Parts: sequence; C-alpha cells; structure tokens
Amino acid sequence: MPIDRPLKIPQPNLLIVLSGPSGVGKDAILSRLKAAENQVRFITTLTTRSRRPKEMDGVDYKFVSKEAFEDLLRRNELLESANVYGNWYGVPKQPVRDALKQGQDVIVKVDVQGAATIKKIMPEAVFIFLMPPSLKELENRLKRRYTEKPHELEIRLQAAPDELKEVSKFDYTVLNDNDKLNHAIDKIKAIITAEKCKVNPRHITLP
Repeated sequence: MPIDRPLKIPQPNLLIVLSGPSGVGKDAILSRLKAAENQVRFITTLTTRSRRPKEMDGVDYKFVSKEAFEDLLRRNELLESANVYGNWYGVPKQPVRDALKQGQDVIVKVDVQGAATIKKIMPEAVFIFLMPPSLKELENRLKRRYTEKPHELEIRLQAAPDELKEVSKFDYTVLNDNDKLNHAIDKIKAIITAEKCKVNPRHITLP
C-alpha cells in the first residue's frame, strides 16, 4: 500500500533588492526586518568613508580602507559600487554567495542606480522600490536626518524626481507612509511569501 507522505515543495532562495530615493526610510525598514526575520541574510554595504557617531561597524556599514575596496573592484567581487562625494560604497558578492549556498534568502539595500546595476547581472532578483508619500515629505525626512551637508542635501533633493521615474523598472512598489512603517514591512513580507509560492520560481545565480 502506498504510504501517505506529505509532499515537500522546494522553495527558491531569493535575492531581494530594496531601493528607493535617499531619505525614503530604507534603513528603518531593514532595522525592523532584521529584528523579525531570522532566516534572511542582510548584506552590509562596504564603504571607505569615516564612521559617523552612533554608527556601528558591520551593522550600519562595513568600514574598509580604500585599498581593500579597490582590490575588490579589481577582482570583480562587488555586485555594485559607486563613488559618492569622494567615498566608495559597494555590495560584496561573497556574503551573498555564502548565504544562497546555505539556503538563506538575501536582502541588499542599494540606491536606484545600484539596483539598475544589479539587475543587469542578476535579473532574477526581486526588486522592491520603496516609495515616499510625497516629494515634500521626502525633503522633510532628509532634513530631519542631519547627516548631510547643505550641498549634499540639495543634490539628493534634485535627484529624487528622476529616481522616482525609475519605479517602472522594479517588480514591486511599497509605500512607506508617515507613521505606518509596520504596514510597509508587512507588504515586503507578503512579497517574499508570494515569491516563495510561485509555480515557476526565480533561479538566482551569482557570477
């Protein structure tokens, strides 16, 4: 007689790319997700800039020397990289490879330009665009951060309208409305669940 055994449907490992304009709330979203999602690997961005007060190495960013960063660039070991105001930022490949091999989902946080770079080499990733309620509110959030110099703030504000136009190149959009951070997080969790339930799942390969 046949043995009645539960069917096990293999679930894909996902690379989730969270992006959006500067000041939209990507860090706040990731902080809450880290506290709730034990089976997801969050990849810390590398940077050559100096650590700011209250920042923790390996948590906010992984602070590395310019020489170490340039070595990764030469070896093509970065998913994406950018020079911002004289400092380098980039997402390392090796932690992504390690997490996927261990059967974990991976989340990376990048700017809109970085998301476009990753999409060229890993089009099967899940791309989520975090949307502000308005440009005015985005401006208010940037000003409340007190992390940018006036000229840096102006550059970010000027870039925001063009960045918002890129939303059609993403798979999903999530509104990060005022005082509704948990709603945005729930939507991101729902996106991950939906992707896990696809009949034809994504197949993530990292060159």
